[in-house]
Amino acid sequence: MPINRWTIRRLLRRAGHYFHSTGLLLGTLFFALSLSPSLVPRMGAMQGLLSGLSLLAGYGIGAALYHLWVYFHLPRFNARVLWRLQWLAGAICLAIAVLFIWQAGEWQNELRRLMGMNEISGVQISTIGLVALLVFLSLLALAHLFVRTFRFLSARLQRFVPARVSHLIGLLLAFALFWSIIDGVFFTRAFQAADRSYQQIDELIEPEIAQPLDAGLVGSAQSLIAWESLGRQGRRYISATPTVEQIASVSGAPAMRPIRVYVGLNSAASNAARADLALRELQRTGAFDRDVLLLVTPTGDGWIDPASVTPLEFLHRGSVASVAAQYSYLSSPLALLSESEYGVEQARQMFQTIYGYWSELPADSRPKLYLTGLSLGARNSDLSFDFYDIIDDPFHGALWSGPPFSSETWRDVTQRRDADTPHWRPSFRDGAVVRFFNQYGSPNYPEDSWGAFRIAFLQYASDPITFFDPMYFYREPPWMSAQRGPDVLPTLRWYPVVTMLQLAADMTNRTAPRGFGHWYAAAHYHDVWLAMSEPDNWTAEQLHELREFWQDHPDGRLPAR
Repeated sequence: MPINRWTIRRLLRRAGHYFHSTGLLLGTLFFALSLSPSLVPRMGAMQGLLSGLSLLAGYGIGAALYHLWVYFHLPRFNARVLWRLQWLAGAICLAIAVLFIWQAGEWQNELRRLMGMNEISGVQISTIGLVALLVFLSLLALAHLFVRTFRFLSARLQRFVPARVSHLIGLLLAFALFWSIIDGVFFTRAFQAADRSYQQIDELIEPEIAQPLDAGLVGSAQSLIAWESLGRQGRRYISATPTVEQIASVSGAPAMRPIRVYVGLNSAASNAARADLALRELQRTGAFDRDVLLLVTPTGDGWIDPASVTPLEFLHRGSVASVAAQYSYLSSPLALLSESEYGVEQARQMFQTIYGYWSELPADSRPKLYLTGLSLGARNSDLSFDFYDIIDDPFHGALWSGPPFSSETWRDVTQRRDADTPHWRPSFRDGAVVRFFNQYGSPNYPEDSWGAFRIAFLQYASDPITFFDPMYFYREPPWMSAQRGPDVLPTLRWYPVVTMLQLAADMTNRTAPRGFGHWYAAAHYHDVWLAMSEPDNWTAEQLHELREFWQDHPDGRLPAR
């Protein structure tokens, strides 16, 4: 059959029975916009997933707008004019898609150059297209199934109630049915499978990590906490405790071995029991005789970033004791969805137990007490105490890095920041209590203007965990306007719906190197701990050399012993 315009029209009409033309037009536009850069680099399957979701979002919005237009009996073009407009709109959307596909590789390389990463040769069009198409068709089929279910229920109900009532009840019943299946079957089974797999990983004892022989270390034969109960992340954290020789060789002065206490999820049966066990182990190891006591709230699966603790231990030449308790096997996103309150409860119990004992010690001989946490750990640490409970005897401060956008203190302070300070590095009340740091330092404050109680936020402008907000689907992020962070591309643009999806994808994307995105570098922790804890007996030259050491070891891991 010869192909002419009538054949094309016939094929398009046939496709129109399965796909909505207005939805496809807006979906194609959203697909193209999803290829534009965001906060962290992405390629391949992740870009395909994002593009598929963007295509579906545009398709759904386009179809909904068309049906609303028809529902309100707004003026409609005749068939000939409508056909020409659709062709024109299709040509424009296709041209934009081709332009964005052609530019996508350079956008990603521009972001990679900014972050010191190797460039890529081009975008993986076949991978992106295949994944996007599979995501789009799968979710569209699910949407069509939902509509068919709604229509079936509504038609049956019309035998007993008026049509509009049947539509409402049918819609509610369809929602209830689909949600019960998704939540009761998919999510529950998925979480159970994830929990089992993460638990098995957590219990895995890696052969290269041996049980410590030093009686002063957690997990040793003399310890109150069994080595096997620490979990995978706990064993890694304890085994990476710096030695006296390592600290002395860098600091150039006598040193002590830091005390690290970690209580695994299997170390005790309850939150209170784990907190009590942690306190008794701190007492056993002499932790309250050190200069600094650090209460660490780990991420979802119990991980503690070495870069967040080791620089503090070096700054105080080992006279630091840190303590943490695991509250989940799951990674932070899964723990946030399924066990968020459990993590808060464990953090509160730890704080009440440790702070309660610390506050009873003589004020002139007890260690300085600090709190810290990364990501979900920052959020849970923030929620672990009430200012009214500590106002008579406050601890010394808290360092929260990469706080999630839902963190209450972070949101409040950022919204009430001093005028003319950027959203990504604000100043709050001239830094008297709260200060913000990133890889480029902090705002300049007068000397000795930071009070005795100090809160510090370490955040990168390119961190999607911190700078995501669901409301960005309809409004531009404040960190895009005016002055941007140096690690955010000037070519990044806000697009309704699409930008929110891009940032949501960025939150699960770990492609950024240390010092960008959600990967915080040891040198930047060094800067914050130096300002917060003000260690003694360091010359400017020694501090510079120590920072250079962390520049060479951005993950906070020390050279092999």
